Amino acid sequence: MGEAVELPNRIGILPFRNKVLLPGAIIRIRCTSPSSVKLVEQELWQREEKGMIGILPVRDAAETLSVASMLTQGTDLGDRSLKNQSGLSDSHKLEGKSQQEPIHWHTRGVAARALHLSRGVEKPSGRVTYTVVLEGLCRFGVLELNTKGTYSTARISPLDMTKTEMERVEQEPDFIALSRQFKVTAMELISVLEQKQKTGGRTKILLETVPLHKLADIFVASFEISFEEQLSMLDSVDVKVRLSKATELVDRHLQSIRVAEKITKKVEGQLSKSQKEYLLRQQMRAIKEELGDNDDEDDDVAGLERKMQGAGMPPNVWKHAQRELRRLKKMQPQQPGYNSSRVYLELLADLPWQTTSEEVELDLKAAKERLDSDHYGLEKVKQRIIEYLAVRKLKPDARGPVLCFVGPPGVGKTSLASSIAAALGRKFVRISLGGVKDEADIRGHRRTYIGSMPGRLIDGLKKVSVCNPVMLLDEIDKTGSDVRGDPASALLEVLDPEQNNSFNDHYLNVPFDLSKVIFVATANRAQPIPPPLLDRMEVIELPGYTPEEKLKIAMRHLIPRVLNQHGLNSEFLKVPEAMVKLVIQRYTREAGVRNLERSIAALARAAAVRVAEQEHMVPLNKDVHQVSSPLLESRLAEGGGAEVEMEVIPMGVNNHEISSAFSVMSPLIVDEDMLEKVLGPPKYDDKEAAERVATPGVATGLVWTSFGGEVQFVEATSMVGKGELHLTGQLGDVIKESAQIALTWVRARSAELNLASTEESNLLEGRDVHIHFPAGAVPKDGPSAGVTLVTSLVSLFSRRRIRSDTAMTGEMTLRGLVLPVGGVKDKVSRCLFPIFFNILQLYINFRGCLDMHYCDSV
Repeated sequence: MGEAVELPNRIGILPFRNKVLLPGAIIRIRCTSPSSVKLVEQELWQREEKGMIGILPVRDAAETLSVASMLTQGTDLGDRSLKNQSGLSDSHKLEGKSQQEPIHWHTRGVAARALHLSRGVEKPSGRVTYTVVLEGLCRFGVLELNTKGTYSTARISPLDMTKTEMERVEQEPDFIALSRQFKVTAMELISVLEQKQKTGGRTKILLETVPLHKLADIFVASFEISFEEQLSMLDSVDVKVRLSKATELVDRHLQSIRVAEKITKKVEGQLSKSQKEYLLRQQMRAIKEELGDNDDEDDDVAGLERKMQGAGMPPNVWKHAQRELRRLKKMQPQQPGYNSSRVYLELLADLPWQTTSEEVELDLKAAKERLDSDHYGLEKVKQRIIEYLAVRKLKPDARGPVLCFVGPPGVGKTSLASSIAAALGRKFVRISLGGVKDEADIRGHRRTYIGSMPGRLIDGLKKVSVCNPVMLLDEIDKTGSDVRGDPASALLEVLDPEQNNSFNDHYLNVPFDLSKVIFVATANRAQPIPPPLLDRMEVIELPGYTPEEKLKIAMRHLIPRVLNQHGLNSEFLKVPEAMVKLVIQRYTREAGVRNLERSIAALARAAAVRVAEQEHMVPLNKDVHQVSSPLLESRLAEGGGAEVEMEVIPMGVNNHEISSAFSVMSPLIVDEDMLEKVLGPPKYDDKEAAERVATPGVATGLVWTSFGGEVQFVEATSMVGKGELHLTGQLGDVIKESAQIALTWVRARSAELNLASTEESNLLEGRDVHIHFPAGAVPKDGPSAGVTLVTSLVSLFSRRRIRSDTAMTGEMTLRGLVLPVGGVKDKVSRCLFPIFFNILQLYINFRGCLDMHYCDSV
């Protein structure tokens, strides 16, 4: 290193962006760009040991001052280099940078030679690359910079002092003092590093053998200093200035090491057991990083802690979460329970403890319009919802009742709940309780179990991320109970406004406030719901739709939605109202409209097949020419490269030919033939009742089920016997008792009804009566068949047929009273024929046979 370096007049330049190579430093670089590859190939590879290049720092315009400010820095370049600096151009750009982004070249660089050079070829591109190990030799100044082929070259002048000048400077007292101070500081640094790293022998040898003005560059090159400090060191041509700056940098590095050691010793003296474990974990993390086995667990834990801090937990919950987090930090990822503890903390961080959805100002008129547009009919139900919203508007924090919509499937219970959420401007979450038999589904599992998880309520709140949604408890009557608990009993706390402000989920193990949640429940029947749970809800009955209401719903809602789902519109398929009526009467007798929607969907699928089969290309007229528009092609080529052809129709083609060429097929109109072809033969016929009641002893009754009303025929016949009553049809105890009551009442009124000549005569003398309820595979029970049974027996004994257009329902007492009739609309909605149902007087073929009493609410 002590030998003088002979520099050429012109040298190839390799730019270093925001980096500086100092004399004596060794670096390894990989050249991949065409200019750098060409430079290495011509200046180093071909010249072998004689090769030399110049390393010139460059910096981006956004990170530097102007070149003029760089040239006025406190340097002592001398007259020999300053005289041509004005000729250095700022217009040179570094390869790969945009022409609008200037790159400024520094005026001083370092000549370097290659210690090792290797050539490689990238696959599959075949690009040639070079890996070069460079050693900095000496400083130079740039007199002129230009481009030679693909890389830059510069005319340079040496900046280092000659041997005679250096010997004269070394005799000066200032230099001797600076040298002594630098050696002392450097020895202290070497001693400290030797104690920490058990090395330093080679550094001591360098300190004794290498000239001080070169050793200063070597020491500084090994430190992490800023780019500006590196440039300042490069510009320090005067050895005194260089030694002074190097001494300052070495001393600063030494002091930082001593301060770090002092802090480490002080902290180690105060470390507790947990802090020592933390230090060991930090060291283990560093070891994993060196081995490439770091899974960033600690970073994840820190991120989880920040997330928990922003979750807005109540003070008692936050205290519990901090205790759990401290426990997690002490655990290793391999330990049992680490993942479960972490998942638990993530749930605490994700729950909306205070996050609420901003409610819009309630507009009752808009809410009513929305309800009317989404649901046809249900006037009483919609009025009750409007009243509920009105109370919410006047007092937002009011503890309103829990609405429970009870009705058969397909009448719109779930959609009513979503309409309430939309009117309030709140998020909507649906919790399905059908078939839930485990209490843990409501309260969650305890964390001691493997695979434990929170209950459905907490999980639903986590999904919507707000603490005040509208929560629908769907199918609340379908919950069951077994050895795992009673979910319905667990819902008592949830639906009680006095208790749910501190709902305790077993998985969370901390109270959660559910008082801001608006609960809405749905059920098909109210009877299976436990009385304590039913007491906490306001039951709103949703009866089935009448045929007229079904027709309006189909025309307004179902048909447009089905057509949209099948990619059709009114231009392809038209369903007249008359055909919808036929579908309602002959194919879909139900309380809701789901089967009606399925039938319309079947018609839409048939229309979709016809449209897909008849799809054809529009033919061109033979006089139509295909031309291309260069302007249009160029514009579309800029956007996506598409090829476009335009069709030009000559003036001779008449309008009739054009319209026939582009005609659209006519829409498919549904008629009776299409109904029978697509949906099959009618499932229900108006003649069925007339055929079944043609024989005396057969009566038609109306019954209520969870799916709406049903028509039930009752058949009675007599035979020779001992006066016994036989019942068949898989009947329950209540309906059996109703049959016995009906027979007793008829026997007691036999003379009054002209069924026997005298009161003393026995109506059943010498014969048995057999009553059968068809569809024996279906269980039947209930008191509403009393009137139907009486009518069937009177018809049997009087040999008179019953009207085919009349159906009966009602519970019969032993005195002949008919108790209040319920569910009239539900029962009538699924009749097999048009019923003339008179709730003031039951019309049968004979008058005055029954004393009829009805409740005003029927």
